[in-house]
Amino acid sequence: MKVRHTGSVAVAVAVLGTTLAACGVQPTGVVGAGEPASGLTRGIRLYYASPSGLRGVPVLDRKVESLDGVLKLLGQEPPPAEQRDGLTSLVELGGYSATGKGTRVTVRVEGPYREATPSQGTGQLVCTLARAQSVFDPKVRADDVEVTLRPSEGDPLGPYRCAEFRVG
Repeated sequence: MKVRHTGSVAVAVAVLGTTLAACGVQPTGVVGAGEPASGLTRGIRLYYASPSGLRGVPVLDRKVESLDGVLKLLGQEPPPAEQRDGLTSLVELGGYSATGKGTRVTVRVEGPYREATPSQGTGQLVCTLARAQSVFDPKVRADDVEVTLRPSEGDPLGPYRCAEFRVG
């Protein structure tokens, strides 16, 4: 199949260039901006509940080296600034252990899991653990991680992906 170039793109670019020049926008060459963005987007985030859905908060002041460590932090109240923004933790776990391998994370919970249906509390667990697993295993994307909850009493829940808990 042949595609004919009619020149309409060239005309549109010329018109756009003339319009921008008339508005005082001057053409520039390539501008170096340094290294690509990094840092917060790569680190561990704890997901908290809010009236508008889950929000991720970067962990900046602590070194976390395991999924259990991430869960321990998530079980605490959010920092004061996040509390003022309306964030809260709905996670209530007694005893637990979390393990991850590749795109699979399993959380073993002592006793029953209080939330029989997926909610923001479950979403907090799933999104936080998915993000952490992708940090601990850089070959894994957080969106690919599946989290299964295995209470010692009752049926397993999941596997869940973080996308199931995102609003909008």
